[in-house]
Amino acid sequence: MYLPYFDSTYFLIIIGAVLSLAASARVKTTFAKYSKVRSLSGMTGAQAAERILYSAGIYDVAVMHVSGSLTDHYDPRDKTLKLSDNVYGQSSVAAIGVAAHECGHAIQHDKGYVPLRLRTAIVPVANIGATVSWPLIIIGLFLGYSQTLINLGIILFSCAVLFQLVTLPVEFNASARAVRILDETGILYGEEVTGTKKVLGAAALTYVAAAAASILQLLRLVILFGGRNRD
Repeated sequence: MYLPYFDSTYFLIIIGAVLSLAASARVKTTFAKYSKVRSLSGMTGAQAAERILYSAGIYDVAVMHVSGSLTDHYDPRDKTLKLSDNVYGQSSVAAIGVAAHECGHAIQHDKGYVPLRLRTAIVPVANIGATVSWPLIIIGLFLGYSQTLINLGIILFSCAVLFQLVTLPVEFNASARAVRILDETGILYGEEVTGTKKVLGAAALTYVAAAAASILQLLRLVILFGGRNRD
């Protein structure tokens, strides 16, 4: 049985971890900075979200509060837009920007945005891949290097990576929609829009870093276990 304890491919994991940590730190500091800048409109994140949805002709999405920090998300299953503690009732530029971003997802859903539909379709497979891939690879190793099980694990992990890649255009498009709507509706003005772009740009980097880390992990698996035949 072959078990790698240390090799040069560990650096791929380190690079991915550094990218993820750096992106996470940047979004937190950027959000914190613009959380201190109160919008001229005085609207809260929840109020801004409702106005954006109504301006887009969407009346069947409920804006709700969810506990936590930056746990904001849109759930297409029950059409609920959930805003976190530091967004829902806050009137900062950062809060309105994040609320608008989630509205962007609701608008994507309403318009049948293809990348969002694709991401939704592969969620079940991606979840299975993320859960089962490593156990299959480990079992394959302990069974005397079963290449069949290892390859199946790598393929399933690839599905999780695909989900990360499809997520990128969905998130970038939602942010672009958010900035455009905030500017057009006058919810934010001038430099406030610039601040929102910085907040959403920093948030987008977390998805880029996550995708990069997943790709590097997949590359490591292929280097270590791909192409061997010891069944």
